[in-house]
Amino acid sequence: MPAKGKHRRTKSISLTRGIAVAGTGAAVLVLPVLGATTAGAAQGVPAAKSAAAPATYVVAQGDSLVKIAREHSLSGGWKKLYQDNRATVGDNPGLIHPGIKLTLGTKSPAKPAATRASAERADRSEQRTALTAAPAKKTYTNNLDGWIKESLDIMAKHGIPGSYEGIHRNIMRESSGNPLAINNWDSNAVAGTPSKGLLQVIDPTFKAYHVAGTSMNSYDPVANITAACNYAAAKYGSIDNVNGAY
Repeated sequence: MPAKGKHRRTKSISLTRGIAVAGTGAAVLVLPVLGATTAGAAQGVPAAKSAAAPATYVVAQGDSLVKIAREHSLSGGWKKLYQDNRATVGDNPGLIHPGIKLTLGTKSPAKPAATRASAERADRSEQRTALTAAPAKKTYTNNLDGWIKESLDIMAKHGIPGSYEGIHRNIMRESSGNPLAINNWDSNAVAGTPSKGLLQVIDPTFKAYHVAGTSMNSYDPVANITAACNYAAAKYGSIDNVNGAY
């Protein structure tokens, strides 16, 4: 019976391999060579990730900037979202229309669960702030009523007196409400400066009493009314005091 021997598992050598080099003598020189699995092998450097294009979001019915910023955990909240998309949203952050596309910025770090309730309360407070941050731009009808009302609002900002009734009364006498009316027969016309527009203003007077923020076209209804009322205020105290040719 063969003698029992000790059995040992052959060691796996993964760190080095030997290359035998014959020398001039009897000895053989073994040179270690590092392999790919060597513990000291240089680690690979991950390729730099290219910057991802900003995400976009299409506004749905019932959305708000606060809601979108919260649901997408956007850094900077709704204010940053509004700042990034102001050209698309417009001047009122509290009013966004379904169908418009918003660019979403970077995400905020995840909030601990314990702070979510307070964060949502803060979001609701910010929503109320957004709704009142910028009033919706006032609109006017494109007719005599709308022109007079828009002129009155501009006049109020510039401290120009006048009432709806006073303006309307003088317009009906001067042009019957026709913004393109022109007088080609009186002395002003003979002098080369015919009276124009709703309140029949000659060009030199229009230019002298033109109100900033209105059109430079004397036929423009709002610009014509506002300039005429500015002139009437300087000469008569108010357009309300004008009851005939002026």
